[in-house]
Amino acid sequence: MITDFEDIRPYNDAEVRPVLDRLLADSELHDTIAGMKYPRLSKLLPWLFRPLVAKRLKAAFASATDVDSFQKVIGHYWWALIEKQSEEIAVSGLDQLPRGKSYLYICNHRDIAMDPALVGLSLDRAGRKTMRIAIGDNLLSKPFTSDLMRLNKSFIVKRSVSGRREKLQALMQLSSYIRHSITVEQSSIWIAQREGRAKDGLDRTDTALIKMLMLSKPKEQSFAEAAAELNIVPVSLSYELDPCDASKARELYSKKELGSYQKGEHEDLQSIYDGIVGQKGHIHVAFGRPLAGDELESADSVAEAIDRQVLKNYHQHPTNLIAYELLNGNDDRVDALKKVLDLSDEQWSEARVRFEARIAAMPAEHREYAIAIYANPVVSQLELLESKG
Repeated sequence: MITDFEDIRPYNDAEVRPVLDRLLADSELHDTIAGMKYPRLSKLLPWLFRPLVAKRLKAAFASATDVDSFQKVIGHYWWALIEKQSEEIAVSGLDQLPRGKSYLYICNHRDIAMDPALVGLSLDRAGRKTMRIAIGDNLLSKPFTSDLMRLNKSFIVKRSVSGRREKLQALMQLSSYIRHSITVEQSSIWIAQREGRAKDGLDRTDTALIKMLMLSKPKEQSFAEAAAELNIVPVSLSYELDPCDASKARELYSKKELGSYQKGEHEDLQSIYDGIVGQKGHIHVAFGRPLAGDELESADSVAEAIDRQVLKNYHQHPTNLIAYELLNGNDDRVDALKKVLDLSDEQWSEARVRFEARIAAMPAEHREYAIAIYANPVVSQLELLESKG
């Protein structure tokens, strides 16, 4: 097993203050924050906004001396943003996870920053330890982003490496780090169920992820024993509104109708910002139960077990059910899902008007793709229910 994790691991307590001081003096960080918050004015008057941003950051992080205190500062601002941009945050399933254990949270993936943030904050508010976060190096398009992420318990997934040997080495290092973190350091991990966001709303676990996790399996262990050691817990996240729905629909349209889609420079950073500040409506974070028994026999069985829990625990919002009906018409099975939400006819009517107005604001050629983003979780859940008979 590989034991050298220096280039991918999160920063430790002793590194927090030196790294933070370096970041607070980074003019590119100041310009980026100013540019996102005040896009027009910051271009015209960078000399004005740069010192203002620097002063605010310095004051905000004055008390951060280690990882926990850094996360407390971040958490305070995260919750303020989340509560401002959402109507309700519901958390379920934590009662079935014994305290004092470390887990591998494998989560469906809709938002670059919000998904791990919501899982971590849900744990923190329940008096549990936050987890380390897997983040692809494709998101680190600016030098300061790597420092920021690693301060916040993130570790780096090397997606940009080229060459077969180099890729295998990177995957083995990643697999070893995840197993070491959970079994030796007793620190939980968050990782998405597949590479990249499920922009089409179809949540499926990539078996390649499970195979990567098993690269660090000790030779003397069976597949099931090595998988059990990781304490795999599926997590299902659902947002009533997706702040990036329009950009996702644009990309889906381009790939389907034009054959390709070219990302703009720093587009992922813009998606992170949009996901953080955009309206999300109701949010549900559902923790599943740890995988066990014959669910752990193979990569396929692990992936299937994760999918079953993610889809079963997915909380459908009015936007999902309305979108499904817009594409498929009336369906008795959807009526049953509607009853769970316990909304009046007037509330359903208002929700439909708001959703249709949101979709109508997008280019006509993108609308069907945007509706499908919301409808597909319903399709997946209905397929799961039917498969059970």
